[in-house]
Amino acid sequence: MIRIYQFLRPLFHQFPAPKTALVSALLLAAFVAPAALAQDTVEWTTLGNDFAHTRYSPAEQITAENFSQLEVAWEWDGSSFQAQSGRSTPSYINGRLFTVAGARRHVIAIDPKSGETIWSYREPTTERYQYSMRADYGKGVGYGQVDGKDIIYIISPGFFLTALDAETGAPLEGFGKPVPIEGFPDTGVVDLLADLGHPYDPYKGLPLERGYITSSSPPIVVNGVVVVGNSAEQGYNQSRIENVPGDILGYDAKTGEFLWKFNVLPQPCEYGHETWENDAWKTTGDISSWAPISADKELGLVYIPTNGVTIDYYGGHHPGDNLYGTSLIALDVKTGERAWHFQMVHHDIWNFDTPTAPILLDVMTDQGLTPIVAQPTKQGMVYTFNRKTGEPIWPIEEVPVPASIVPGEKLATTQPIPTKPAPFDMQGLSVDTLVDFTPEIRAQAIAAVADFQLGPVFNPPLHRDNPLGKVASMICPSGAVNITHPSVADPVTGILYVTSRSGCSSRPLVTGEEADTYYDAPTGVTLSRYAAGRGGPTPRHPLGIPLWKPPYSRITAIDMNTGEHLWMIPTGETPDRIANLPELQGVDIGNTGTGNAVAMVATANLLIYSDVTGDGTPQLFAIDKATGEEVGRVEVPTASRYGMSSWVHEGHQYIILQTGSTLTAMALPGAGPEQGRAH
Repeated sequence: MIRIYQFLRPLFHQFPAPKTALVSALLLAAFVAPAALAQDTVEWTTLGNDFAHTRYSPAEQITAENFSQLEVAWEWDGSSFQAQSGRSTPSYINGRLFTVAGARRHVIAIDPKSGETIWSYREPTTERYQYSMRADYGKGVGYGQVDGKDIIYIISPGFFLTALDAETGAPLEGFGKPVPIEGFPDTGVVDLLADLGHPYDPYKGLPLERGYITSSSPPIVVNGVVVVGNSAEQGYNQSRIENVPGDILGYDAKTGEFLWKFNVLPQPCEYGHETWENDAWKTTGDISSWAPISADKELGLVYIPTNGVTIDYYGGHHPGDNLYGTSLIALDVKTGERAWHFQMVHHDIWNFDTPTAPILLDVMTDQGLTPIVAQPTKQGMVYTFNRKTGEPIWPIEEVPVPASIVPGEKLATTQPIPTKPAPFDMQGLSVDTLVDFTPEIRAQAIAAVADFQLGPVFNPPLHRDNPLGKVASMICPSGAVNITHPSVADPVTGILYVTSRSGCSSRPLVTGEEADTYYDAPTGVTLSRYAAGRGGPTPRHPLGIPLWKPPYSRITAIDMNTGEHLWMIPTGETPDRIANLPELQGVDIGNTGTGNAVAMVATANLLIYSDVTGDGTPQLFAIDKATGEEVGRVEVPTASRYGMSSWVHEGHQYIILQTGSTLTAMALPGAGPEQGRAH
């Protein structure tokens, strides 16, 4: 992969900040372009391409001038693997594509020229796999080398770690221990439950009374260590307070030997234990890292984003700030010891779990050339730190937030809010932020939310039959950034591109007894006093349009050298169902954006994203990274989901779209197989 820009950074950072992007582009064009044009291979080695998780490729064959010539090179059909969600971003390593597919999380090796399957691996059946609520949510593979051999690592829905020879798909000899379940290979597998410290059955897994753990993101392999995250049941699908904590695990990449465990619920005498009041740490759980992990190999640190505690929208059973819930944690990859952490939401009950991988950049701040880690969040903010020390790059202030009136709930009195960058999406909902295309439309919006409690980002949830007489609280945004639309960044210019969509949740709290009737096999024993209700009234505009002002979906470019927004554009086009409303004839509403979660990838030349036109036709859009101007578009078979990747194989640059049960490879003419069809 081209890394010339690493040597250029000190040079172009001598220029004043407003010229940084221009100087970067000129230097990159002068020094990198000849090498890129001559290079036959540009790899994409991790879920986010690199350990920094930028989703950036230095490939530059595809330009604004030839973008319209893109065509389908091949399609890979995952139906035989029962693929559905299309959440996995394939990795391109040493001339092959690797991905996972389907609820069984088959590991697949694919020929990047033809789209043909080379080999596949499937884990044997267990009850642990069958129970997993994240079975088809696999996001990709991990990659490392053992004795010069490429190795693919995956975490399965049943919570096993498997190491496979990238050439043959065979389990890695000498890795792990035999699993006492029929059908498992004698080598190549680690039973991750064995190292969490809870009683379990190898076939059935943890007793549901104790809790449940699975995984959706791949491991990350750093300096010979495989770092394993995990996930649990969604907090809005829980009714009982007991669960296991999502402790982070480290293993030797060659042998599978267990190296360390980091306790995400601090034990007695550990840092942060005092943030758990009433001994709640003994029973409650979660705080998993279900989002992908990033790493700095030189510093030897991995960056772990976490979610909140068991049960969303109510936390009366776990008073306190609850470290390390909804935090960013930097761990020493060799020892698992905490280097630093920052909690982005105290006592998180809003389902503001950290949904995407942290992004690492080297930028020129007021302190000089600075290694940073940036974490976009569901609440529409970017938290930015020196990735070595954990010090905020710009001040993060503790801001007073409303108290809860729910019996038994004790919220934090303040929440940490970054002073820079500015929020990139809606912040709460008020009458002033409701849609106002016409006075009549505004009045209808006000009437639609009359029975709901409006408020700021950290608007406290309400229980049914509350003294305010409201149906529920409006929590906005409910997921400005999410795993469906990860941010990308340009490591040359230090610009972060955040794709977000506006939206609100309005779940009322119901009794634990009522919530418990929703689930056939709930985890835990003790019913929570309150839990998230299912369904119920949701405020809607009578015209079927969003209740808030547009844009409904957007891309925001943020210069991480300065923390300033550079530009913002709506994604796609205003849907025809809105543009053609009789009530809007003659009204200039501009481009509202589609409201879709859009996938993106950044390349040397372009920012590329997938969305639809007003009539719903799927398109790839090419954007000038410096200005936000659209410089090209091309129709594609279907819109991409969850992410895109771009790499170069045999001199041809490809863009991979994650299209549900299929993968679609886009390239310039001549890149596809000469004959036959992919299967």
